[in-house]
Parts: sequence; structure tokens; C-alpha cells
Amino acid sequence: MADEFTLSCPIPISQYPQILLAHGGGGRLMHQLIEKIFGAAFANEYLNERHDGAILTLDLTPPPAPPRHGEGSSPFPLREGGQGVRSGTGVRMAFTTDSYVVHPLFFPGGDIGKLAVYGTVNDLAMCGARPLFLSAGFILEEGLPMETLWKIVQSMRAAAHKAHVQIVTGDTKVVDKGKGDGVFINTAGIGIIEHSLAISPKNVRPGDLILLNGDVGRHGIAIMAVREGLSFESAIESDCAPLAEVVLKLIEAGIEIHCLRDLTRGGLASALNEIAQTAQVHITIDESAVPVREDVQGACEILGLDPLYVANEGRCVVFVAPNDAERALEILRTFAPEATLIGRVFAEPRGLVTLTSRIGAQRILDMLSGEQLPRIC
Repeated sequence: MADEFTLSCPIPISQYPQILLAHGGGGRLMHQLIEKIFGAAFANEYLNERHDGAILTLDLTPPPAPPRHGEGSSPFPLREGGQGVRSGTGVRMAFTTDSYVVHPLFFPGGDIGKLAVYGTVNDLAMCGARPLFLSAGFILEEGLPMETLWKIVQSMRAAAHKAHVQIVTGDTKVVDKGKGDGVFINTAGIGIIEHSLAISPKNVRPGDLILLNGDVGRHGIAIMAVREGLSFESAIESDCAPLAEVVLKLIEAGIEIHCLRDLTRGGLASALNEIAQTAQVHITIDESAVPVREDVQGACEILGLDPLYVANEGRCVVFVAPNDAERALEILRTFAPEATLIGRVFAEPRGLVTLTSRIGAQRILDMLSGEQLPRIC
């Protein structure tokens, strides 16, 4: 009998044969899903940039002659490559898509409609683009009150106006009662790139300084409070906001931006890990420099959460050349006074994020293995 006894670990959660809720939580499982399923199937030069959207260059030079029957070539082909300045008649643009399944549909500081518009606008902004046009697809559940849908649509209209974009196309589908949780929204966005910067995770380099545009953790805690019926002494509202204006101000000021990333699912920690792994650099941040509101910190302690991993919807990190950090901070602080310098990029060890704690100790800031706050956006 002794020969039959062996010690073995349970099957790792990452090898479960079904999709888990944690696969949408912004941590390690979500990134494994993207890399092993979607990245492997759809790999191309644009997708391999691991950016918030695809940076494309459209060649508007008319072809010398129309294609013969059956060739199927486009009269406006994309140029080779997705980065850098293009000569001639090439137009650089950003293209992104996102889906929103947040629960509840309405929360302090926002709702699913506002979130859908700002989230898509922010993905375009992280590519350094001026957002122009959005699409909106609605998956509606049978039984959804028409008043609820009207409120969401009106919220999207107001958000689009504030973000200076137009919703120019869309779609609706209805599913059986109990199959849709009210409403899901899918969006896509197009923006134009009006500068010569190549803003991408792959362009992060040793010596870059890392700026954060405000306090972290409010969006996730605002939703969790409603979801769990929690109340605090002060109301915690989502930071849901468009980021295109501040990004365009940085670009117009001539700031040498190497990378931008908004801090959504997985929060600050996951975003930094994504960038460190893509750029193959070492990122280090100072915990005491990361602004967290006292009420958010208290709520995180009660709920057993780390604010560095909690989702945001109006926060981003900006990787800039050292000589431009001070000017960039001045611009960021005109939008949010708590914007600050939180870290630096080094060459080694590659693909690693470390944190200097408030007491001076250093630790690895890894990506979450499981779920923290699912269905947060």
C-alpha cells in the first residue's frame, strides 16, 4: 500500500478546463487566457504590440489601376508596420474595442453607459490618439425596464458630449430572460494620431520615470460597496472620467512620452506587470508615493483588498523621459493635484516589478493569480 501512496498537488487553477470568473478579473488567469487562446490564434504585428488598441497607418494613395476580378485587393491598403512616422499620404489612427458587463448597472459616480464611453475613449488616449468616433452594441435581456435603458442611453449621450466623440453606429440584440443580467454593452473606437511619438509598452526604456495622474482604488471600492451593501462614513465614488484631454495636453507640450496605460482591471500593479513583461525591463515604485484616499484604504482593509490591485476608470500611468518629468507633472496636476512621481525603470532584472514599502523594505509586486473584484467594468 505504501508504494501506491504519492504526494501530488491539485490541478493548478490555470489548467482548469472551463472558463472561470477569475479569467475576467485582470490578473494572471486573464493574461494567460489572452496569450494562450486569443494571442496564439490571432497573432500579428499589431496585436503583438500588447497595447490598449491597434495603431494603424492607412495609405490613402490611390492605386495605379483597379484590381482585376478575383484579386480582392483594397484600394486603401494598410502600410507595413504599426509604429512610427509615415511619409506621403499615410494617416495614423488608433482602433480599439471593449465590452462592459459591470454589476450593478448604476454605482456611485457612474453607470455602465458612462463607463462604456469613457473606457473606450481612454483606450484610444493611451495610444496617443485624439478620439473621434465610437460604435455601441447592446445585448439586452428580456424584461429589462425601458426606463433603465433610457437612463443608460442618456448617460452615454452626455459622456460622449463631454469626451468630444460621436457614437456613429451600433447594434442591438435581445436574449432570453435570465441570460443577460440586464444589459451588456460592446463598443469600438477610432481616433487619429496627430504627432510623431511612438507610444507603446515596447518603447519603455531604462531611465524612464513613472507618473501617476491621481489617487487609486476608488472605482473598485465604489462598486464593491454597492454590491455588498456596505456603507462608510464618507461616500466613495468612482473615478470614472475621460483621459484624452490630459494626454493631448502632454503631447501638445512636447513631452517625450514612451508609454501610457490606464489602470482598469487588476489596478496599478497589474498594469505595471504587463508593461514590464512586454518591454522586458525592471519597474520599481515607492508605495508611499502612491496616493490612496483614507476612506478607500480603510475599506480595502475591511474587505481584505490591496488598493494597488483595485480597478480604476480615470487613472493612468505615464512613462516619460527623465528631462520631461517635471513639466509633465505640472500638466497632470492642473487636472488632479494629487498626480505624482511613483517610480523608475531599470534594465535588470527583466520583466519584474518591485515595490519599496512604507517601512523601506522591498518586495516583488506580482500579478494576481486569481480574482479580486470580477465584473468591475
